Amino acid sequence: MLLVQEAFFPIYASAADATQHSADPVASGSTPLAYFLRSKGAAADPVLHLGWTLTAICSLVCIIIAVMLAMAMFRRRRQEDPHALRSGGGLSFVFVGSIVSIVALFGITIYMLTVLAEVADPPKAPALTVTVTAYDWWWKVDYGEGPRHFTTANELHIPVGVPVLVLLKSADVIHAFWVPELSGKTQTIPGTVNRQWIQADQPGIFRGQCTQYCGVQHAHMAFEVYAQPQADYDRWYAAQQADASAPASVQAMHGRKLFAERCAGCHTIRGSQATGVQAPDLTHVLSRRLLAAGTVVNTPDNLMDWIQHAQEIKPGTLMPDMSLSPVEAGNLSAYLSTLE
Repeated sequence: MLLVQEAFFPIYASAADATQHSADPVASGSTPLAYFLRSKGAAADPVLHLGWTLTAICSLVCIIIAVMLAMAMFRRRRQEDPHALRSGGGLSFVFVGSIVSIVALFGITIYMLTVLAEVADPPKAPALTVTVTAYDWWWKVDYGEGPRHFTTANELHIPVGVPVLVLLKSADVIHAFWVPELSGKTQTIPGTVNRQWIQADQPGIFRGQCTQYCGVQHAHMAFEVYAQPQADYDRWYAAQQADASAPASVQAMHGRKLFAERCAGCHTIRGSQATGVQAPDLTHVLSRRLLAAGTVVNTPDNLMDWIQHAQEIKPGTLMPDMSLSPVEAGNLSAYLSTLE
């Protein structure tokens, strides 16, 4: 279900909250409450225009009502009957106002239905199809099928200038997928596969967000869309298909063993014994810019901080705090540093 009527009302954490553990929690050049006011793709243009139109109409209605209330407050009442309408003029005004309101509402309805039809399908066949599954509180992204299949988390990579079909699922509760600069909103509903298309007309990083309240960490359920020239996208795609490199050092080997014992029940690392499906695939985790669904910047220190203090950084998340000795932390960090 495409919720274009909500296009101007996002739900975000405060800037101070978002930056508590991150120097750069949002897309480059963006701020949490500004970037949804512009469009960078064909699917977002009609939604943006609809949002501005509805904003203008609602503002005009509020101004008219305020003027009428002011006139009523300062108008001298007729002495003989303070509640009487002036020789039918009041009735005429009410009648005309009702007709205008009906026509305006009818026009708005037609316009909204037109926008819904316009953004329902891309203008040409999608060049790429990805499946996005929403979890509490992160996003799983599946590319390809069969031997070409691979999974990433909390980021989409797409080629510039072509429509991309996004199949939307939910693993738990209702979420909503929204990349304001590229598209309107679409809900992810358990047991249902919804469809949406996005298109970026220029390269860049575009912030996405869950906008359907889904629990305590709803505000920290973000993702990023990377729009790349076709050649860059092809290189990224080929790199993501590769299995993780085998650890070359003894310390990294100990770290892989520790990961298999403590983390493999939830996480997958292709090319290893870790095959968990309830948490993000970490095969190429170091290639991602952010961690924890956009909560912290992906650095070696932040990654280890997240592993050991997930409940401090993102309270309520299903990722538990992991108690590690200094030696274990060093081994695990050495192994994770190989997952490029």
